[in-house]
Amino acid sequence: MDRKEFLKQLLCGVGLTGAGLLHGGCGKASVNVSSHVPEKESLDEDSRPLDWRVALGETGLTVPILAMGTGTIGWNGASNQTRLGMERFVAIAHRAYERGVRFYDMAEAYGSQPFVAEAIKGFPRENLTLLTKMASTDSLSESETRRKVDAFCQEVGTDYFDILLMHCMTSGDWPNTNKGAMAGLARAKEEGRVKAVGISCHSLDAIRVAAESPWVDVILARLNPFETRMDGTTEAVNEALGVARRNGKGVMGMKIFGEGSRVKDEERERSLRYALTESNLHCMTIGFETVAQLDDAVDRIIRIQSE
Repeated sequence: MDRKEFLKQLLCGVGLTGAGLLHGGCGKASVNVSSHVPEKESLDEDSRPLDWRVALGETGLTVPILAMGTGTIGWNGASNQTRLGMERFVAIAHRAYERGVRFYDMAEAYGSQPFVAEAIKGFPRENLTLLTKMASTDSLSESETRRKVDAFCQEVGTDYFDILLMHCMTSGDWPNTNKGAMAGLARAKEEGRVKAVGISCHSLDAIRVAAESPWVDVILARLNPFETRMDGTTEAVNEALGVARRNGKGVMGMKIFGEGSRVKDEERERSLRYALTESNLHCMTIGFETVAQLDDAVDRIIRIQSE
């Protein structure tokens, strides 16, 4: 089977959900992908790569503007991306690499680390940005955290992570309830197993505290222009992220399409334009379940960038 035929089957094959940009579980897509993403674009082997890289605050990291997310409707060891199965996941991850999206966003809670490990086999490590997230960190000691970092490295097949976050901080008290994990991640950073540490935020208070925390290098927060599945108004969240950015933090956005509830053509356009031109984000992560969805986002970003 040649590559084009394989991609056609990948886009149209039975069992695909439609998109990580769409809302719903596996096999329950609310929109037919081909109705809003032209197949021709996704099969164009001459598509331009996304060469837009940014300095991630004062972390010392330079990263692609877009990361491939792996956690749409993700928790308890699975996500829409992992439910695609290894073959389809790897095909999308390889297309991401071809299009310049060499930034892979994983999490323990998604069960996506083994999937990324398979996808990046043979890729030069220096070409990749790898991010993962550690779950249930409020119960971890320093030594347990360091052992987890080592286990994650082994599972993914890497000597280090570029970014490792404590996952899903839901209150402003997170520095007091995660002291062991914070100490363990700080030590892993000193040892070179992690280059930057931080949190993924699920409350406005968590963002505001992280923006001022000297421990935090990177913040991952929910942001879109529709205030969909966010932790406050767009204005309030973006303002808090502006404080973080001025304090040298790397600022990443998630839920750019409202976890798949804002996927009409004009909504995708408005969301990406907001993230790229109006927000305080350095970069963003988006989950994809088809090559077509990946290509659509990359093509839009390239066009917006060139305007």
